[in-house]
Amino acid sequence: MFILAITGGIATGKSTVSKVFERNGVPVIDADKIAREIVEPGQPCWHKIRDVFGDDVLLPSKELNRAALGKMIFEDKELRGKLNKITHPVIHRTIFWRVCKLLISGHSWIVLDLPLLFETGILLDFIHKIVTVSCDSEKQLQRLIARNELTESEARHRVDSQMPLEKKCEKSHFVIDNNGSVKDTEESALRIFNMMQESKQHWYNRLRFFGLILMIGLSIFLISRFFFNGGWPKSWSF
Repeated sequence: MFILAITGGIATGKSTVSKVFERNGVPVIDADKIAREIVEPGQPCWHKIRDVFGDDVLLPSKELNRAALGKMIFEDKELRGKLNKITHPVIHRTIFWRVCKLLISGHSWIVLDLPLLFETGILLDFIHKIVTVSCDSEKQLQRLIARNELTESEARHRVDSQMPLEKKCEKSHFVIDNNGSVKDTEESALRIFNMMQESKQHWYNRLRFFGLILMIGLSIFLISRFFFNGGWPKSWSF
């Protein structure tokens, strides 16, 4: 199995691209969805966030007040760092276990929707190809303001908290320009899907994986023979 990562900036259209792969039968692990799951009331991260930020970031229902928390962390780098220390390790562990389950299930390849792929850098070594979904900065701001009902200042804080899109594009294997219509974006994603379907990388990865397992098994066998059966067999002496 190999992994295709989809990244980009906030409100650039990553979800639109991810859905193309999902509709075509490719499992998608969405980091944003995981981030929402792990802060539901009663979860360990929820308790830690409450301890650090107080009840001001909770709604009467005890759910996180995302608007209030967002305003705090995007205007204060130190607070943003505290939140990341609480949530990022759990998000990455959850992604790891879900990838393992899909590997065991026998999928040829999967998609990770990772907005902060380059910012954290933790999962880069496991990614085969990277797709960055990009758009003009003004269009990004307009979409973010409309989607999250933010002021222009609040939207700029959120955009500025991430790595510039230009740098993400430079580090990627594919760039999808999402300045046009949804249809154009979906067609670009479909072209990448077709290329991934034709890739033989999953066979290479499987051979490498089973080769590693074989080496580990052989090493264990040789060590056990040496320590528990009086050393190397005479026919192996050198």
